[in-house]
Amino acid sequence: MADKLLIILMNTDPTNPSELGTPFMQASVAAAMEYEVEILLTGRAGELANIGVAEKLRFSENSPKTVYDLIRDAVDAGAKIKVCTSNLELWDDELIPEINETVGAAYIISEAMDEDTVTFTY
Repeated sequence: MADKLLIILMNTDPTNPSELGTPFMQASVAAAMEYEVEILLTGRAGELANIGVAEKLRFSENSPKTVYDLIRDAVDAGAKIKVCTSNLELWDDELIPEINETVGAAYIISEAMDEDTVTFTY
């Protein structure tokens, strides 16, 4: 059985915040279940790594939490958050403090291909 969950947010668009709740909540739950969890922000979702973006978004009109709150919840539960280096060229490089590392395409591919890792993509 795999012991690591890799959540890749690539097609998730920050302009549609309703798409953002599920991956961060699943990361929190998996980390609380003591799985190793990494959330990788790349593509359009990489913008969430920038200070000020996730703080302005709510995944639901009725939610008291912002997307940034969900990111912090996942980190507090034990998830690690990484951003693809190519995103640093697209957007501001002032990253939220919850970002553990910047990684490239080779890292993403090697982790996704690891037989001990389950990969979810959003």
